[in-house]
Amino acid sequence: MASDQNTNPQGQGPDKADLSVSMQDRRIENALARIKYKLFIMSGKGGVGKSSISVNVAAALARKGYKVGLMDVDIHGPSVPRLLGLTGQLELDANRKVHPKKYNENLHVVSMESLLLDPDQAVLWRGPMKTSAIRQFISDVQWGELDFLVVDSPPGTGDEPMTVLKTIPEALCVVVTTPQEVSLADVRKAINFLQYAQANILGVVENMSGLICPHCGTSIDLFKKGGGRELAKAYGLEFLGAIPLDPATVVAGDLGRPVVLLDEDTPAKAALLALGDMIDTAARNSLEAASSTHT
Repeated sequence: MASDQNTNPQGQGPDKADLSVSMQDRRIENALARIKYKLFIMSGKGGVGKSSISVNVAAALARKGYKVGLMDVDIHGPSVPRLLGLTGQLELDANRKVHPKKYNENLHVVSMESLLLDPDQAVLWRGPMKTSAIRQFISDVQWGELDFLVVDSPPGTGDEPMTVLKTIPEALCVVVTTPQEVSLADVRKAINFLQYAQANILGVVENMSGLICPHCGTSIDLFKKGGGRELAKAYGLEFLGAIPLDPATVVAGDLGRPVVLLDEDTPAKAALLALGDMIDTAARNSLEAASSTHT
């Protein structure tokens, strides 16, 4: 009987574990209710620059005046803090509530790295612990009122992406690929995963789309171009933009600053700012569809 499943062996009422999960579910629901748009940045394979896209999209939206949270759920290989030059652990206020790391007035960040005493420490966790950590990133962190929550996921279709989609079913998914076939083949699997999960796919981004020569400004098709656009067309998805390879990206990474916040104008900066605008518009236009997909 259903009632028996919710009582402990002594019949003394609901199991403590069930109550704890139920209370956390309510905290998650309350936290997400204060966030307008949830963006889930994912890829089919590693090495496509997904974290760089996540950081720059978040920074570009914050640059426009939006309140933005950036949640790095790559448990084993978090890179967001390094891309933003953030160090140290998360802070607790006087009420023992966890606050995200502040990058600037509009951008705040949570990452697994911010929970480790040694940032070089390996995290030897399996599925249940990773699921628990991701849920806590939402339930126990004081995100407050946000316009956007950007979630940076590890590559593939494992525990972390599945947990995000289950916990944030209204998430708008942005799929990052590079132009060559080895990446596109994995992205097809990622899109199939999202379709199976009945997720809201906002669109596709093609990263490393040509190399911009720093001397003459000519675009060199180092990894081909156009594969992401063709993929989006084949699946009937929005193509959100193409980001070129640009030496400014390396400089930004070394400085711990997003490309979109560098002083000088570069091809990558222009493309990433345009991507931020495109995602902003696409998210606002898809709100009705996102809210009606999951009931």
